[in-house]
Amino acid sequence: MPINPPTPSHKREILLGIVFSLLAAIGFSIKSILVKLAYVYHVDAVTLLTLRMAFAVPFFLGIAIWAWIKHSEPLGKNEWFILVGLGLGYYLFNYLDFLGLQFISAGLERLIQFLYPTLTVILAALLYRRAIPPKVIAAMILSYAGIAMVFMHDVSLSQGSIALGAALVFASTLFYAIYLVGAGHSIARMGTMRFTAYAMIIACLISLGQFTATHPLQAIVQPMPVYQLAILMAIFSTVLPVFLLTAGIRRIGSGEASLIGSIGPIFTIYLAHVFLNENVSVLQIAGSLFVLAGVVAVSLNSRTKVKVVS
Repeated sequence: MPINPPTPSHKREILLGIVFSLLAAIGFSIKSILVKLAYVYHVDAVTLLTLRMAFAVPFFLGIAIWAWIKHSEPLGKNEWFILVGLGLGYYLFNYLDFLGLQFISAGLERLIQFLYPTLTVILAALLYRRAIPPKVIAAMILSYAGIAMVFMHDVSLSQGSIALGAALVFASTLFYAIYLVGAGHSIARMGTMRFTAYAMIIACLISLGQFTATHPLQAIVQPMPVYQLAILMAIFSTVLPVFLLTAGIRRIGSGEASLIGSIGPIFTIYLAHVFLNENVSVLQIAGSLFVLAGVVAVSLNSRTKVKVVS
């Protein structure tokens, strides 16, 4: 039976999916650079994260109102309980990441966060009691060997507290993997837009609550560049990437969108070299390639097994 060639409209949708996924990857990648640039002005992690969330929450509120009007059926108590838990997980993912960026380079931070597919594989294996294929285990070993190489590169530059920073970012990545595993089930019941908006609002409220409990109100007064960087983070590294990635997945699928996202760490390393003067060595490049190769292999070999987290 002959296969019908793709129509122009289908080709356009695929192209849009690729573009949306690429823009989302770039948006997520520049967050590390913006955070590091903001730290130049001696703002602490809690205040910076609060500013980012405060500038992002109006967008999510608007989307939540739209989703509430579109979905007439209310959420049950169990669904709200899950939303609160996942919103907390997403907040901890961001908070620990911001803390870790005080101690390590933007390039190493992005590579550690890029390990999240390996953690979702492990979590899925534990939750559903299934073995991880040997090929996936080998790919995961390759990824973590690459992280070790980049870690050694940063240690050679005598950066202080690098082990603490790497541990914080790895814990952040673990919370992100937990969020994704839970989100996969919740999205199927609540819808993508509603789940995303509600979970982000909860994360924003937790951030604002922590700031209120731990900081005086005048701590919100910061130099103008800090506000500008926080606004850029809110729009281009939070709101837009979240929904661009959703739009991309809808058009080309989660597996393909994830593979396009592999450009993220390379883009971050390049930007860190240009804007933060972070050194790029042969060891770092080799380690980065190990991480990318391992994560791509995990994604390809485990696509059907971890589909729930996409």
